[in-house]
Amino acid sequence: MNMESLPSWLDAIGVPLEVISIGKEADNTWCLLRTDRVVEDEQSGVEKTVAAWEVFWREQGNRYDWASFTNEQVACHYLFGRLAWSQVARGAVGLLPEPEPTKSPVDQS
Repeated sequence: MNMESLPSWLDAIGVPLEVISIGKEADNTWCLLRTDRVVEDEQSGVEKTVAAWEVFWREQGNRYDWASFTNEQVACHYLFGRLAWSQVARGAVGLLPEPEPTKSPVDQS
């Protein structure tokens, strides 16, 4: 799973795509952004650019439940898991009901 495939996975479990924003910040959405950070290598002291993926809820310009990852797939699975759990909690996703047993012609009277 990556940033490109995440919307189709969320759509498959019934998460409205209006509640996510991938690649840019938008109010009242779960945002998933790729950011680049400049960090100094501890050994050599040389600065290097490191990619990171941030996941957070944005509301009124503020970030809530912020998390940062160094791996795109981990960030996508994290967001998918949060939103899948919300679907389970509201009863939109869960176990399928047991199918009715079919009677064989011998069992019917």
